Amino acid sequence: MNLISRSAWALALGLMCALPLAAEDGKLSREEKVLGDRQKVLSDGYWIYNGFEEGIQKAKETGKPVLVVLRCIPCEECVKLDEEIMEKDPVLRPLLDQYVRVRIVGTNGLDLDLFQYDYDQSFAVFLMNADKTIYGRFGTRSHRTDWTSDVSIEGLTKALDAGLKLHANYPNNKAYFAGKHGDKPLYASPEKFPSLKDKYNDTLNYEGDVVKSCIHCHQIGDAQKALFRDQGKAIPDEFLFPYPHPKTIGMVLAPTELNLLKEVIADSPAAKAGLQPGDRVFSLNGQVILSIADIQWVLHHAKDQDVIQADIFRDGKHVLKQIELPEGWRQQDDLSWRVGTWPMRAMILGGMRLIEASPEERERAGVTDPNKMALRVRSMGRYNKHALAMKTGFKVDDIVVAFDGRDDLMRETDVLAYGVQNCMPGEKVTFDLIRGKKAMSLDLKMQQ
Repeated sequence: MNLISRSAWALALGLMCALPLAAEDGKLSREEKVLGDRQKVLSDGYWIYNGFEEGIQKAKETGKPVLVVLRCIPCEECVKLDEEIMEKDPVLRPLLDQYVRVRIVGTNGLDLDLFQYDYDQSFAVFLMNADKTIYGRFGTRSHRTDWTSDVSIEGLTKALDAGLKLHANYPNNKAYFAGKHGDKPLYASPEKFPSLKDKYNDTLNYEGDVVKSCIHCHQIGDAQKALFRDQGKAIPDEFLFPYPHPKTIGMVLAPTELNLLKEVIADSPAAKAGLQPGDRVFSLNGQVILSIADIQWVLHHAKDQDVIQADIFRDGKHVLKQIELPEGWRQQDDLSWRVGTWPMRAMILGGMRLIEASPEERERAGVTDPNKMALRVRSMGRYNKHALAMKTGFKVDDIVVAFDGRDDLMRETDVLAYGVQNCMPGEKVTFDLIRGKKAMSLDLKMQQ
């Protein structure tokens, strides 16, 4: 297996770890695998296991930077990631040796003032100083199955190397990292959110059912949105569209590099600012960029209309550009791949999953205007809140042509975003449908 395909495979495995493993007869249960993996990591000693403050103390004693990897609770795939790639790769291993390495395998008790990232991931990397100054972040996701477009071991290797260089010049370069620490979180740690409180503790239960005791990353994002929904409030864009992908503003990064633009989408904010393929994004709003995740961090904290100051390295020179973000830019991002859409589909769609109708399906439904809504019901849930659409009378292959009187919501993302910001729990919202060739309407009750 070559390095590129191997690295893509490894990161895909790491990002898949939130999926449950099915136990088979004669094989270890997931619980046994979790406990066995923990014992191995502890006995090996290469990683500090769930001991962030221990890592900080060791960094203070050694003068090394800290590498923190947050991933799903240990499973067979993550073991492969650790052993076959991150600890044996001949280029990556010497870089890892120069860091104090910390593995966090559950978000119970996680300091959300410090560890802020896209919670729809299950693999996130932080490079930081012992004083908890963050040098950079690594890890992203923009599609349910396609990882190779965004991340690679080569990219991680270069980020680690750059982190070491930044560390060597610290604190002279401290100004570059001032914006890498976010605002005060809604709650200090995940288990304090109302929707998670009394269900989870601040530590994993290794003496009981450790798997069920774990708070997964996506549950933090779910808890953030639920906080507003339960209060009958619109979910703010920064929680609904967190960490926008750079391609939302026209920036397509090379996954095997640090900050290299391999493409700039025509007529996008990035293109209008004068960015070009081959540019290196040295810094945005004064923050040094080590990876696509760092760009997402800057975008996450941008306003609905904003101007981002970009320091671009081009032809051996620094070039300053201004990227103007138009109103509504954030909502151009895609929600459909996110784990967080699962509860939102229950809230707004009663458990339906919508996809854009094909040209043939639009024609059969009589939706000839390409700027009008035509979303086909791909599937429906059958249990609990996700069964409401089925019980209400919706059917698979119905074509939704209007939601709450709006026929300009072209994607499922647009319906979900409009719904959670305008249609509160308990309200009934009208869906206009085409079933076969028959036009009809159904009212669906919005849920928590």
